[in-house]
Amino acid sequence: MTVRVLQNGILRAEVMPGLGGSILSVNHLKSGLSVLGRVPWDPLPLPEPSGASPDEASWLARFGGGWPVMFPNAGDACRDGTTTHGFHGEGSVTPWAARTEGEVLVLTRRFFAVPVTMTRRLRLIGDRLEVAEQIVADAACSVIWGQHVTFGSDLLAGPVTLTTSALRLAACASYDPPANPLIPGSQGDWPHLPGPRGLEDLSNPPEGAAALACLCDLGPAPWAEVRRVDGSLAVRLSWTADPWPLAWLWIETGGTMDAPWFGRGRMIGIEPCSTWPATGLAAARAAGGQVIALTAGEVRTAHIALTVYRPNS
Repeated sequence: MTVRVLQNGILRAEVMPGLGGSILSVNHLKSGLSVLGRVPWDPLPLPEPSGASPDEASWLARFGGGWPVMFPNAGDACRDGTTTHGFHGEGSVTPWAARTEGEVLVLTRRFFAVPVTMTRRLRLIGDRLEVAEQIVADAACSVIWGQHVTFGSDLLAGPVTLTTSALRLAACASYDPPANPLIPGSQGDWPHLPGPRGLEDLSNPPEGAAALACLCDLGPAPWAEVRRVDGSLAVRLSWTADPWPLAWLWIETGGTMDAPWFGRGRMIGIEPCSTWPATGLAAARAAGGQVIALTAGEVRTAHIALTVYRPNS
């Protein structure tokens, strides 16, 4: 499957249009260090034939790590009225049309599950990867819109600290694997959430953990940073509060022993999203979560940027 490459004198990014338009890797050229997460298995290099992964296991079989988009669903597969949505949405596991406009990679998909066309414009500017997205609705529909940004590789090769503009945190009420350090459904002020052993400080992500929470009250210009404690590498993710007023925080530091992880996963996901909880469109709406209701002809835009830098350089 063809991989498209964006490169300047500072960063190199690899993108796979044929499988979710996923950003597979982002490398800092001078240091040779990589910042996006990779899974400890060989993913299937094929899009989902139905356009909708029926469950998490099917989705993970195609997930290599990196950064796919979540649209028009995020979280669990569901049926919303007459529409069937796959796990993390059609956009994350289906082919995107690709073209270049100068130094910009343009990805486009006209969706099957909803009457929406999305255009994503990716470019490198200095030490930043910038992604601009636009959706156009042909008819009224409801969607969840998010970004599945996962960090790992060299960035998590040593201890890290996490900082963010978020003021509040909420632990997922429905996610409670054996290695969960959080009390499901608990809430707190950043960076603390209650856990069975007392307050957990998520600015220092725990080892051997599997956790899912939501970064809340991010302000008008949301951001989050992951930095190696030794100062050798850091990333800053910033995005528009519309349509992403919150971000899912997924911590997988060797805590999941089930297949296909077997305790080998090492990723931190910072996932700007329109909606919480992370249970799929139908269940999120039923729980009082805000989903995006598009009208016929409506156009929405969003921007997200990833900056990669070396604090000690």
